[in-house]
Order: sequence, then C-alpha cells, then structure tokens
Amino acid sequence: MNYRVPTPVPQVILDDVRGAQKMLSGVSRVTAMEGSRHLTALTGSPVHLKCENLQRTGSFKLRGAYVRIAGLRPEQRAAGVVAASAGNHAQGVALASSLLGVRSTVFMPVGAPLPKVAATQEYGAEVRLHGQVVDETLAAAQEYADRTGAVFIHPFDHRDIIAGQGTVGLEILEQCPEVRTILVGIGGGGLAAGVAVAVKALRPDVRVVGVQAAGAAAYPPSLKVGHPVSIENPTTMADGIKVGRPGDVPFTIIAELLDDVRTVSEDALSSALLLCLERAKLVVEPAGCSPVAALLSEPELYGGGPVVAVLSGGNVDPLLLQRILRHGMAAAGRYLSLRLRVTDRPGALAGLLGVLSTVDANVQDVSHVRTDPRLGLTEVEVELHLETKGPEHCAQVARSLHAAGYRVMS
Repeated sequence: MNYRVPTPVPQVILDDVRGAQKMLSGVSRVTAMEGSRHLTALTGSPVHLKCENLQRTGSFKLRGAYVRIAGLRPEQRAAGVVAASAGNHAQGVALASSLLGVRSTVFMPVGAPLPKVAATQEYGAEVRLHGQVVDETLAAAQEYADRTGAVFIHPFDHRDIIAGQGTVGLEILEQCPEVRTILVGIGGGGLAAGVAVAVKALRPDVRVVGVQAAGAAAYPPSLKVGHPVSIENPTTMADGIKVGRPGDVPFTIIAELLDDVRTVSEDALSSALLLCLERAKLVVEPAGCSPVAALLSEPELYGGGPVVAVLSGGNVDPLLLQRILRHGMAAAGRYLSLRLRVTDRPGALAGLLGVLSTVDANVQDVSHVRTDPRLGLTEVEVELHLETKGPEHCAQVARSLHAAGYRVMS
C-alpha cells in the first residue's frame, strides 16, 4: 500500500536498525522461534512463532526503550526520563534506565494491574499512579517532563524506538530465511514500522502484514485518508494495541512499506490466546497473540509459504487471563452456558443432569432461580455452565435436551 503523507517526519533506515542491533547485543535476548503444527495444518504453510513474550520484561519494548535512552546526551541522562504506560513500555523503560544508570519515573493509570506496577518498580522506576485512562496518564507524564526537564520517552513515535523494535525483523530473517509472510500486531505502529524497515530493505519480496483489534483499529481509516486520524473510544481486551491514533513517524513507514493491515475480533483474540497456551505452551497477552488471531480468522490468506507470527508480549494480569480463557473456551465451543426451566419437584435436577451425563457434558456450575415473577408457580429456572468438546458437541447437548423435553432459554 502506498499513500502520500503530507507532513515530513524523521525517517528510519536499515543502518539505524543495524546500529540498534549492535547496541542491544548482550542487553536484549535473541528470542526463540517455535514451530506450530496446528497453525501449519490450518494454513497449509509452515508457521513459526517469534517469541517476544519470552524477551526480558516480557515484551519487545525493552529493545526500543534501551536504544532511545542510550542515545541521550549526558545532560539529558542527568535530567532523567519519564514515560507513561499501562504495562509493557513501563517495564521496558524501567529496565533500560536501570541498565544505563538513568533515573526513571513512570506514570501508570490508577487501575493498572498490580503485577505490572510491581514489576515496573522492581526494575528500578519510580511509579506514579495517575488518571483512569492512558490519555490522562500521558498528559500527566508530559506535564512532569515540562516541569522537571526529564526526557519524555514515547512508546512508539520516535525513530530510535522504531530502530530498536526493528531488530525483531533482523532476527526473523536470520532465524527463518525462507519466510514469505510476517504478521505483527499494531497499536501505535512502532514494532510494525521497525520490522517493515528491516525486512523490506533486505527482502522486499516478503509480505509484512499488520494486525489490529477491530475495536481499536485506527490504521485502516488513517491509511484511507493518507494521514493519522483518531478514533473515539477504542475498545479491546488487547490493551497493548489499544491506541486511538497512529504515531506520525511509524505511520509514514507503515503507509509506504506494509503490504496489508487486517483486523481481528475479540473472539479471535481470546481463541488465539487459548491456542497459544494449550498447543504452544506459551503465555501470551491478547495484543501479543493478535497475529495468531489473524491466522485463525483468515487462514486461506497465508498459504503462499512460511509464515512468522510475532508474539509481541506475555504480560497478562492473572485475573484478566482467567476471564479471557473462559471467553476463549466459549468462542471455541469448549464452554457452554444455558438457562432452562424445570418443574420444581424432587428429582427434577437429577433427571436434567442425567441427560447431560449421557452426552458427556461436564457440569462446572449450577444455579437455581425460584423467585423470578416470570416463572410459573411450579417452575424453577436452572442456569448451567458446561465444559464441552467443541461446536458439534454443543449442538449435540442442545439436541439431547430438546429430545428429553427441555426448553432451552439461552
């Protein structure tokens, strides 16, 4: 896709990414590349997972943060750095600053998950909780930078950040030289832009495809009009790519170099997270598994040769993980919730459970409602949560209940 970008912005070239790779030697890990038999069978092409969820701090963000802070002048380092983030960028800035001996302050939303707050503090940053949403947190960090002289470290809209993230692309070409398509999640665009710079300079034949959550997809409308535009109220479980406006610097690169941008649903994201956990034995956050969600959603698009999906991060709050896994199981037909009415008499529940046992549905939870005015005098509503084996098994459960005379409400 080639689009005109009216405002000149700093460019990033292959030499910048190579310089970043040298700078990161001994700092960031060369993360593993794992094959996926399941995704390979689904697409008809070999699929490999680039495991940035196993990077130091649990995401690719350390790469760009370290390159950016390492490039500061001595007087800038002395003033310290400040960042705003709900998680991954916060931890990347905190660790990079500690490694370079620079004082760091990180603003995080009041509701940021406690494990991410604790990790950021343990990496050496002073954490300040401010605002309910990231935009408020960002404004507080910028005000702090203006007031104190600390250098604001943007999560994606800077050429050094993009160069650092581009080292992921160099590693992919070294680890999988036969690659034909690279899938990478997009929030503000730093990772996708960096990967595109590195890959297209060395292998212009390789397709680089960005993936956004459908509820937070600012790039498709921006690319359509040729400049970054904001979307109102971005909504997605994938907080790592929940960005309302593309960055100016990455947008220029993505508009010129990316081959496509796809969007994925929340169901696809949760199914992808579940697949990574069950099949690949990898803990991946929703944003990190967005490329896998794209493969699950449209496998027919990726049959032209080896595919690399970048798992960009693995920092997921345990409580959120619990909810997502349940959602993912439901989306995959592995979990079924239903309500039905039975006669309020001894043995009625046992009879219902007996029907479910004949079709091998595992009952996880049962609740009764007896006081709803919509119920008849001798009725009770039963809500069931079942573990099932897939969509066909769900249909079999429904057929068996219907055949036994039960009326399923939902």
